[in-house]
Amino acid sequence: MGSNNDLYQQILSLSSPWKVVDVRLEVEGQAVHISLEHGSASRFRCPKCDREYGCYDHAPGRTWRHLNTCQFQTLVHASVPRVRCEEHGVVQVQVPWAEPHGRFTILMERFVIDVLLACQTVKGACQLLNISWDQAWHVMDRAVKRGMLRKEAIPSRLLGVDEKAFRKGHRYLTIVNDIERGTVEFISENREKASLDEFFEGRTPEQLRAIEAIAMDMWEPYVQATLEWLPLGKDKIVFDRFHIMKKMNEGVDKVRKKEHWALMALGSNTLSKTKYLWLYGEENIPEHRQEEFTALKESTLKTARAWSIKETLRGLWRYKSVHWAKRFFASWKKWVDRYQLEPIKRVCAMIHQRLDNVLTYCKHPITNGVAEGLNSKIMSIKRRAGGFRNVENFKTAIYFHCGGLSLYP
Repeated sequence: MGSNNDLYQQILSLSSPWKVVDVRLEVEGQAVHISLEHGSASRFRCPKCDREYGCYDHAPGRTWRHLNTCQFQTLVHASVPRVRCEEHGVVQVQVPWAEPHGRFTILMERFVIDVLLACQTVKGACQLLNISWDQAWHVMDRAVKRGMLRKEAIPSRLLGVDEKAFRKGHRYLTIVNDIERGTVEFISENREKASLDEFFEGRTPEQLRAIEAIAMDMWEPYVQATLEWLPLGKDKIVFDRFHIMKKMNEGVDKVRKKEHWALMALGSNTLSKTKYLWLYGEENIPEHRQEEFTALKESTLKTARAWSIKETLRGLWRYKSVHWAKRFFASWKKWVDRYQLEPIKRVCAMIHQRLDNVLTYCKHPITNGVAEGLNSKIMSIKRRAGGFRNVENFKTAIYFHCGGLSLYP
């Protein structure tokens, strides 16, 4: 068996004082068992202060799962030495093949992380690796904690703040992302002022000063937290154009619904099955419906007017000068006032009331597009997992897949 011992000595990258003393193949159990020992005169370092001592005693024997040998599970067995440290008392030493408290060898843990990232579900990884849900989740949780400890306090220039529904019943998470890096930087429960306060409280004065702009929707608690914490915060808030255009689409749809009911009462189905056509930008109208939509938008329908108003508003974000953007908006607002379409007027009033921070886009052309991309990924994780009952588990999964963390041991 000497050659097998030497083989696994190399595979596990073991060096003195550790050595493979036995390799046993269990055909019926589909497993390879590897036993490790160290020399009697070996010395070990205290994991807390790095002082060197002789072996005091051993912890009870432990087993670690390693990468499979062909189709056989590979299990590593050893009794971990303990040292009596002058400062820290009796402590268990660090072994070179596994992380403290780990159930897998380092190489196996790295592989589990790769599979979790590829599957995006704990259940899928468990099925591929033949491990339990608890084992896989333990790896994910450890990876996130490890990544958080390693994460450098690099200042973020451009941030996005968004909310994500955790569960039905208006339970939300506040998610802060770094727009340039495309990573989730912070997650807090609820969508209150205190939710965003918690993020700012964790930043150093240098990091707060480094923030140049922060994209968000018009949710007042987020605005108040930003104004309180960021120097010159009023000049750094950028109300997200996607949120504004979403409100405009909702306004167009309300006009369509009301007009559709009126037309149906007269026996006309002109607006039947057109809901999604009016929500498209002009360049995105499906080719097979372009002729139909051209006739609709050139008609005298109120919905066509609302759609044209909505499409024209998109031009606001092409301006680099606040002065000219304000002139454009004033002209657009007169058009809205002339047609008296109440759902559109309400959106116009909302924009007008907050126009200054809509037009900070001229100086800081950022949106929450990164947040929307991350939201899609988060929703995919949530959907594939069948939902999360525990909010902390959901947060861990978001950080694991979207945090840009250094996850490997």
